[in-house]
Amino acid sequence: QVQLVESGGGLVQPGGSLRLSCAATGNIYSINPMGWYRQAPGKQRELVARINNGGYTDYADSVKGRFTISRDNAKNTVSLQMNSLKPEDTAVYYCNARIFVRTNLDWSDYWGQGTQVTVSS
Repeated sequence: QVQLVESGGGLVQPGGSLRLSCAATGNIYSINPMGWYRQAPGKQRELVARINNGGYTDYADSVKGRFTISRDNAKNTVSLQMNSLKPEDTAVYYCNARIFVRTNLDWSDYWGQGTQVTVSS
């Protein structure tokens, strides 16, 4: 069984920083890509950033220059360093990964449970 376990998040003042981490566990053969999405109250879930196993990254325009995504392929982890946080970054952040599971011999999408990020003074 594959799981995505997130850590990090919390309450931070505007201009502050937070780091989110996500670890994929289970009978994994490959992961491509890994990324982070977020969903604010009353809004649709949106892509924040993603990274493929070659290191290619893709960011939402609203976070470019402030957020940095990274991954450790050997450990099946992905992290999101969030700097210069703004109130509009407040949302539940979800880890996402497309995983080739050995037992299924197929690719499937997996989601973490979500972690709250609140930016407020």
